[in-house]
Amino acid sequence: MNIKTIFPDYTLVDTGDGEKLERFGAFTLRRPEPQAIWRKSLTERQWQAAADASFMRDTRSEERGEWRLKPKMPSRWHISYDYKDMHLKMRLGLTSFKHVGIFPEQAANWNFIYDQRQSGVQPKILNLFAYTGGATLAARSAGADVTHVDSVKQVVTWSRENMESSGLTGIRWIVEDALKFVQREVRRGNRYNGIILDPPAYGRGANGEKWVLEENITQMLECCAELLEKNNAFLVLNLYSMGLSSTLARTAVRQCFGAPKVEECGELYFEDKADKQLPLGTYYRFRR
Repeated sequence: MNIKTIFPDYTLVDTGDGEKLERFGAFTLRRPEPQAIWRKSLTERQWQAAADASFMRDTRSEERGEWRLKPKMPSRWHISYDYKDMHLKMRLGLTSFKHVGIFPEQAANWNFIYDQRQSGVQPKILNLFAYTGGATLAARSAGADVTHVDSVKQVVTWSRENMESSGLTGIRWIVEDALKFVQREVRRGNRYNGIILDPPAYGRGANGEKWVLEENITQMLECCAELLEKNNAFLVLNLYSMGLSSTLARTAVRQCFGAPKVEECGELYFEDKADKQLPLGTYYRFRR
C-alpha cells in the first residue's frame, strides 16, 4: 500500500530535472532530487523567484555542497506537525549535506507510531538511526518510554532541542553505533514493545564503525527480532536506498520475525502541485 503523506506545514511545490522545490513553513527551498526524472512544470524563472535558499552541490563531492540564500532567509527556523493530541515543533537548519533536519514523508509513520498507544500501559520503544527524532517525539507523545539511538552527537543534541520545543521530557538519549547497541541489549535480555529502524545506505558509528545497508541489515533485523516482544508489539522499517523495494523489506523482516498479524508496506510519497507523485522512501511495518 502506497501512502500519500499529508503535512500542512510542508508543500512539495514542483519536481523535475533532478530537483525539488519545497515549502517548509514560511520558506521555500530548492534541492537536488535524483528520483525526479521527469520535466519540471514551472519555469526556471519561477523556481528562482520562489526559492529562498538553493543547494548547490560541490563538484568535488557527491554529497556535500553549500546553500545560496536570499536576504532574510534564516539558517534556522521551526515548523509544526499536529495529529490528534500530538503536537510537535521541530527546528530546521541548512546542512552541508542538503538535509534540513526533517524528512516530512515520515509523518505517515509518526501517525502509525502514535496510534499504537495502549490505555493504561507504558510501552518501551526503541528508535534506531533516530536522526533528529520525529519518530521519537511521536512515541513519547503517545506516552511511551523511548530510547533514542544515533551515532552522531550533533543530531542527538538537535533531537533534544526538538523534544524541548515540543514540550516533552523523559527521552533516553544514546550516542552509539546502532548495531553495537542492539547486540548489547540482546546480551542484557532487554525487550521492547516497538522498534523503529531508519537505516542509511552507508554510515559511520560513533567510533568509526562502518555501516553498509546490504551487508548489515540482516544482522540488525536478527538482533531486533530477539528484542521485540512476542505480543502487542510493532516494527517500523524505512529504506531510502534507491532500488530496494517494499517486497525486499517484507521478505527480510518475515525471515527474522515470522509472519505478523497485520502488516503493510509500500512507498511514502508526496504529490507536487502539478499532481506528479514523488516517491521518497520504502516502508514496511507490522503489528503482532
